[in-house]
Amino acid sequence: MDNKRTAVALGLFDGVHLGHRAVLGAACAQKKQGLIPCAFTFPPESTAKKGAAGYIYSESEKRLLLCSDCCVERVVSPRFEDICGMDGDSFAGEILRGEMNAAFVCCGRDFRFGRGASCGTDELRSFGERYGFTVQTVDDVFCDGERVSSTAVRQLLTEGELERANAMLGKNYIIAKEVARGAQLGRTIGFPTANQLFGEGQLVPKYGVYASKAHVNGKTYPSITDIGMKPTVKYGGAPLAETYIHGFSGDLYGSPLTVELCGFIRPEMKFGSLDELKGQIKADIVSALNIL
Repeated sequence: MDNKRTAVALGLFDGVHLGHRAVLGAACAQKKQGLIPCAFTFPPESTAKKGAAGYIYSESEKRLLLCSDCCVERVVSPRFEDICGMDGDSFAGEILRGEMNAAFVCCGRDFRFGRGASCGTDELRSFGERYGFTVQTVDDVFCDGERVSSTAVRQLLTEGELERANAMLGKNYIIAKEVARGAQLGRTIGFPTANQLFGEGQLVPKYGVYASKAHVNGKTYPSITDIGMKPTVKYGGAPLAETYIHGFSGDLYGSPLTVELCGFIRPEMKFGSLDELKGQIKADIVSALNIL
C-alpha cells in the first residue's frame, strides 16, 4: 500500500450482513478524516470447516459487496493458513501497522485474533497504543429482536425464510457467479436458463423456486431462479442455481451474472413429464412477476 493512512475493518464478513456492515461503516466513516477505508478478512473458502454449515458468500461475491455496497476501497484477504500461526503482536505490527498502515481499526466486540485466537479487543487496544492506531469496537446489531449473525442468516436461508434472511443481510441475497454451460434442456421447452454453480463448501439456500432479479450488462430483468438438483431430469451433479431471465435473449456462457433472490415461490418438485414442468414454469413466472 502507499503511504496514506487507513481505517481497517476486521472480520470474516462472510455474509456482509447488518452486523458486518456496522463494522465496515465505522471504517468508512473515517474517510472524512482522510483515511482510506479498508477491510482485512480471509477468503471464506480457506476458513470453511469440513461438515460445517457452509460459508454464505464466496470470496468474489464478498469482494463485490464490500467494494460496491460498503464503500471499502481496499481489501486485504490472505489465506488463513498463511497467517494463522502469527501471534497477536506480530499481526498488529506487521499486518495492521506495517502492511496496511492503519491509523484506525474497528471490529465486533467478540473479534479474536493471533495464534490460537489468543487475543481479543483488550489486547488489540494495547497493540494500538504501541503501533499508533486507535481501536473502536462495534456493538451487536439486532433485527426484529434477534441478534444478527452469520449463523442466523444461514439458518434462515436453509429454511427458505428469505424475507427474514434478506432483512438481516441488509439487502437481497445474491448469487454472483460465472454462467456455466449446462445440458441446454431449458432451450428445448422454451425457457433457456443461466446456470450458476455454488462453490465447494458454500451454503446452498433451500431447494426451490424463487422470484429474482437478474442484472445483465447494466440492465435489470425480472427472473425466476430454481435452486436444487433438477429432479425431473437425470442430472447427478452438485447443487446449482438455474435462472430464467424474462425478456432477455442472448448467450451468457462464461460471463459473470448477478442474481438477487427476492421471494420464495415454492419448494423443489419432481414432475412426471417435461410438459408438466413447462406448465409449472409458466405459473412460476406469473408468481414471480406478482412478487416483483
